[in-house]
Amino acid sequence: MKFNFKLLVLASLITVTSLSAATWKYAMGEGKKDPQGIYAVAFKNYIEKHSDNKIEIYPVGSLGEETDMMEQTRFGIIQFLGQSTGYMGATIPEMDLFTLPYVLPTDTKELDYFFKHSKVINKMLPPIFNKHKLELLSVFPEGEMAITTNEEFHSPADLEGKKMRVMPGSPILVDTYEAFGASPVPMSWGDLIGALKTNMVDGQENPTVWIAAYNLDKLSKVLTYIGHSSFNAVAVANKDFYDRLSKKNKKLVQEAAKYAHKVILKAAKNLDKKGIEKIKKNNPDYKIVRLSEKEKSLFKEKAKKVQDKFASKSVSNKKLLNQMKEDLHEAEKNNSK
Repeated sequence: MKFNFKLLVLASLITVTSLSAATWKYAMGEGKKDPQGIYAVAFKNYIEKHSDNKIEIYPVGSLGEETDMMEQTRFGIIQFLGQSTGYMGATIPEMDLFTLPYVLPTDTKELDYFFKHSKVINKMLPPIFNKHKLELLSVFPEGEMAITTNEEFHSPADLEGKKMRVMPGSPILVDTYEAFGASPVPMSWGDLIGALKTNMVDGQENPTVWIAAYNLDKLSKVLTYIGHSSFNAVAVANKDFYDRLSKKNKKLVQEAAKYAHKVILKAAKNLDKKGIEKIKKNNPDYKIVRLSEKEKSLFKEKAKKVQDKFASKSVSNKKLLNQMKEDLHEAEKNNSK
């Protein structure tokens, strides 16, 4: 039998190529059409366009609750994770920084600049994530937070005794709504709809795009913007997995993260607008309220002790908050040019 050297070389190349390609799991706390999904799909598209690697996306509920997905990522069962900063605070307490009331602006231009240039995000947080077996890829906004209730409110006094659902695992959210006069009820997303239908809770907070996408306006009578926060999310990789990647694949992951970050920042500018348009179209009698600056000042005053409590918990927290304020000041200056 004649030996075909060319076929042997070709077979070897095919084998090497197939072995070098991989399928990576990407789990997230939202659906594919939601902000985290927009980021994940852009990330997947970039990876698959520029390599033979594949990304399998697992939307919300596919692999358990938020805490389940976090643990699976930390132990390498999942390679990539998209999760809100509110949930992430349960594992990385410093991430409660992004949940503090009246720290982050709601202006999209300022947020864009902040998320691209912030020293907190680009220099201070990555080593903190590494300690938790995670590699930080991106932090990005999902839109301004809004509060849905059955009764209109204009001051902390109006919220006194109201049961407000908050994401589980974030002591900052509990502290915030206690400061605002309400009674916070930590509750998973999966239990929220039923709780609203049965009046187990009187209200909840979420970005407008989520309220519209999951018809939370149909389960309440008023949507209120108090200007206290934007909803933010994080994309991470398992640290051990990332460290074992070749230089080529590390570069690929970083470039995919940068590409996906640009995609979601562009999309985020229109998320609130699209959400409100959908609500007005499908629920024209729904009341939408935006508090005046005078009314906001009552909530801002209450928020100070929540910020102070966060800063007092650790030296790291205080440094992060001080640097974030400097970063935001730079973003504000840039926006005024």
